[in-house]
Amino acid sequence: MVKPTRWGIIGLGKIAEKFANDLIKVPNTSLHAVASTSSERAQDFAQKFQVPYHYDSYEAIFKTPDLDVIYIATPHTSHAENAILCLKNKMPVLCEKPFAMNLKQVEQMVTIARENDTFLMEAMWTRFLPVIMKTQELIAEDRIGKVKTIHADFGFVAPFTPERRTLNPSLGGGALLDIGIYPAYLSLLLLGYPTDVHALSTFGQTGVDETTSFIFKYPQATALMNATFASRTRTEALIYGDKGYIHLPERFHESKTLTLFETDKEPVTFSFDRETRGYNFEIEEVNNCLRNNKKESVKMPLSMSVKLMSLLDEIRQKAGIFYDGID
Repeated sequence: MVKPTRWGIIGLGKIAEKFANDLIKVPNTSLHAVASTSSERAQDFAQKFQVPYHYDSYEAIFKTPDLDVIYIATPHTSHAENAILCLKNKMPVLCEKPFAMNLKQVEQMVTIARENDTFLMEAMWTRFLPVIMKTQELIAEDRIGKVKTIHADFGFVAPFTPERRTLNPSLGGGALLDIGIYPAYLSLLLLGYPTDVHALSTFGQTGVDETTSFIFKYPQATALMNATFASRTRTEALIYGDKGYIHLPERFHESKTLTLFETDKEPVTFSFDRETRGYNFEIEEVNNCLRNNKKESVKMPLSMSVKLMSLLDEIRQKAGIFYDGID
């Protein structure tokens, strides 16, 4: 019989609620404890999801009996601090993306995880979706030949709420870190780290990047990416090879389908229906890692998070995106 994995959540905003809705649908998994800096929010969240333990401070959650792992869903600027707090208490961590605000913070998190022999993984949930796994499989089978170009975008019109994370520079707001990370990661996953990076941004009223566009150069390929809070884009991805291409439709980072276009053949669509948003796949990955006493995921290793943050740092530097007290 499989021992249930008991989860805790630190930070109880919208993303935490989406995550919790998926978590309670995963077999042999329970939401065991939640923590917020607001006692009212902690109590309301616990009541909604029938959570046995709730706290009005993050430090208090470590008092919870039989807690196995914590999901960190706080604003970007708090990720490193919150993850390190958990790791120093030898509590396994799934930390929401972006892993931290810069490479220095990520490297510190990785070092402390290894010093404490404790599991740590970035919550790049897209990585574990069946549609992404199928994309990799089709490329490995040479169905589209060698990948030559990737086009991917992510855009929506963000409401002007400057106090909220999306547009708030003090909370790590901006299009690149919030949504640009998805096309950046897709290219990194499929093509590796680029040899050259070009990036441009436009900035909104609050000072965060409203739109960031970037191009990656590889020895024999390119990737063209865009992230914006200023307009609704098709939010799709196209992976072009020399023998065909793969289309991930709107919204590609959570898509349930993909279509394969091979030269001189009829298109083939692969569907992967689900009753969740898709967070369940990363939850299952963490559960399996913990049950097998692994300290990091093979599919989303810490080395990948280091590369991803290195890439985001390079894009920010090229585009002139800076955060007070971070850079």
